Amino acid sequence: MKKFLRSIDFWDLLLAISCLAIFFYAAFFVPNFVSGFNLSQLAASASEKALLILPMTLLIITREIDLSIASVLALTSVIFGLLVQAGVPTLAAIPLTLVAGGLLGAFNGCLVSGLGLQSLVVTLGTMALYRGIGYILLGTGSVNILPPAVVDFGINNLPGTQIPWTIVPFLVLAPVFAVILQKTPTGKRIYALGGSPEVARYSGINTRRMVLKLFVVSGIIAAIAGIVYTARLSNARANNALGMELDVITIVLLGGVSVFGGKGRLTGVMLALVLIAIIRNVLALNQIGGDAQGMIIGLLLIGSLLVGNYWRSAQERLSRSRVLRETKG
Repeated sequence: MKKFLRSIDFWDLLLAISCLAIFFYAAFFVPNFVSGFNLSQLAASASEKALLILPMTLLIITREIDLSIASVLALTSVIFGLLVQAGVPTLAAIPLTLVAGGLLGAFNGCLVSGLGLQSLVVTLGTMALYRGIGYILLGTGSVNILPPAVVDFGINNLPGTQIPWTIVPFLVLAPVFAVILQKTPTGKRIYALGGSPEVARYSGINTRRMVLKLFVVSGIIAAIAGIVYTARLSNARANNALGMELDVITIVLLGGVSVFGGKGRLTGVMLALVLIAIIRNVLALNQIGGDAQGMIIGLLLIGSLLVGNYWRSAQERLSRSRVLRETKG
């Protein structure tokens, strides 16, 4: 029992309690919150962010970041829309879009791992570059005529349930990412790289290759999110997912991933995703607009960072005092 209690992360527990508290509050006091339609829409609206948090978590753990992730989503959405508009079969357009996403991620990765540039600066530049390419390809217009299979995927639920099809890619990929991060040698290398890049390099880890692969994965997952976004809204536009990268980073940091790298788990990030999705849904049902929602989410992030820093400081003090007692004893 003691071993089980020690395995429970304080921050994950706090996030889980917060999710339950807000859910039960909304269930009792917010009209229509627990309706099947609203919960289905809540899950659907979080589909793209849910996908993007997966590679972003791995990157931030390794002390990297991808600010271009929403722009990759938008550009691959444009590419997918143009492919189907040109008559390319959906089964061919999807892998071509994923390849495009992988190449965009590889470009980021080559600049960061190959040239040794800071990922913050590189992806800040490609964030504007990729979205600009989207505008060059499609302009301010959009592709609204999509194959029936794509439209059905974007609006329908799993047969006999209220689970939207758009959340299925996340439900499939999330366990894969969690297992890789927590149970495989690759995950250990990711934590080692984030904990100390120099030590990781001297221990034989090919840090450059690792960073490059993570950026390629980020591009591919962003392309999947781009297809999902296109299907859900039934249009491909260059301004899709504008500003979404900030929401994704907020969710990852709120989930307990350290901005200094080396710490964090996907369980906490997923709980943070659920928490923010519920809060946004409750605010929307109460007719509170997007700007006010952003302000509240920002305050939530600042508060979580303050609480997290206080908790880590308290843990360090307790650890030092325990070591002193053992030394004196």
